Amino acid sequence: MTEQLDPQKQLQVKKGIDQAEDDLVTWIQNALDKTKYGDLEESQFRNLVRVSDTTESAEVIKNFIRYQVGRDKKWGRGKESLAEKIIEDIDGSIKKNAQIIAECCQTDFKPIWLEMIRRYLGYGARHLKYKRDGAA
Repeated sequence: MTEQLDPQKQLQVKKGIDQAEDDLVTWIQNALDKTKYGDLEESQFRNLVRVSDTTESAEVIKNFIRYQVGRDKKWGRGKESLAEKIIEDIDGSIKKNAQIIAECCQTDFKPIWLEMIRRYLGYGARHLKYKRDGAA
């Protein structure tokens, strides 16, 4: 299924993803700081991180977010919600950057996209923890 990259390409892909990390952190922090959502618990966000770690599909991740929106209002609802912003970032900025890295490295973008989504969500779990328990 997943294409085996030669060590040189693997290194290039890793470097490309690593260089995008500041953007990933900024995007998820903005999502958490500037959108509307309820009393989202760290454990609920970590469930999303776990889903991203156990799938090879961005669609499964987005489906899980939409499922959570249907269950309760903690993820927010509508255009200005956290849920919509995360999906927008996945389909927009993250996907675009993954495609650029894949083009530069001449490889499939999907594994790069998934790794970037996983990191983005992982940084989100950290920022939510800060917002809930560390912010003054």
